[in-house]
Amino acid sequence: MSRSRKKRVSGEEAWQLAYESVDHAPLIEALGLPLSDEKLKLALTHRSFANENDHLPNNERLEFLGDAVLGLSVATKLFELYPTRPESELSPMRAAIVSRYGLADVAREMNLGPHVIIGKGEEVTGGREKESILADTTEALFGALYLEHGFEPARDVVLRLFERKLRTATATSRHHDWKTELQVRLAELKLPVAEYSAESEGPEHDQVFTAQVLVDGEVRGTGQGPNKKLAEQEAAHQAVLYLRDHVFEV
Repeated sequence: MSRSRKKRVSGEEAWQLAYESVDHAPLIEALGLPLSDEKLKLALTHRSFANENDHLPNNERLEFLGDAVLGLSVATKLFELYPTRPESELSPMRAAIVSRYGLADVAREMNLGPHVIIGKGEEVTGGREKESILADTTEALFGALYLEHGFEPARDVVLRLFERKLRTATATSRHHDWKTELQVRLAELKLPVAEYSAESEGPEHDQVFTAQVLVDGEVRGTGQGPNKKLAEQEAAHQAVLYLRDHVFEV
C-alpha cells in the first residue's frame, strides 16, 4: 500500500496564505491611501518569515526607501513650523520624532501588529509588539506608498500620522526637564531613583544614542537622540507618561 504524503506548501504559497489570513482593510483605511496587494504584502513581510520560507523577498529595501521619505517629510515640516529655531534644535527634534519609539507609537495607533508577516520564532517571542519590527514595517509602508503614489501623497500620509508629535511633543519636550519631573513623581510614589543606560551606534560624526530608564527594576521608557542627554530626556518623558497611565500603590 502506498501512503499518501501531504504536499509541502511552497514558500510562495505560505506567503500568500499568511497575507490573506488577515483583513488588511483597516490598515489601508488608517493609512488613507490604497496599496496594491503586491506592494502591501512585501511591505508587511519581515525577514524572519522570508528566511523561514525559501528566502522570500522581505521589506528591508522598502524600509530603506521609507526612511528617506519619512526623514525629508518631517524635516521639511519642522522647518516650516519653527522658522526661528536653529539647526541645532531642529536636528534633535527630528531625531526624536523619527526614532524607533516614535515610529512604533504610530504603528500601534494604526494597530499594525496583527498585519505584520513574521516567522514562527518571532511569533512565539512577541514579535508583533517589538518596537524594532513595528518601526521597520511602518517605514516599509511609507516606502511602498512612495513607489505607488509618488512623494507628495506619501508625505501627506506621514505628516497626518505624525501631526501630534510634530505640533506638540517636539515643540515642548526638548525644553522640558523630564528627568527632574520623573524623579519628583518617583519620590511621590516612594519608588527608588530612576536608573539610566545608554548606547550609541553609527559613525562618530552622526551617532544615534538610545537610552533606557528603569523604574523599580523595570524598563519604563526608551528614547533616542543625537546625544546621550537628549536620549535620556526622551526616555524619562516616556516613563512619566507610563506612570500617569498606571496606578501604583503609595
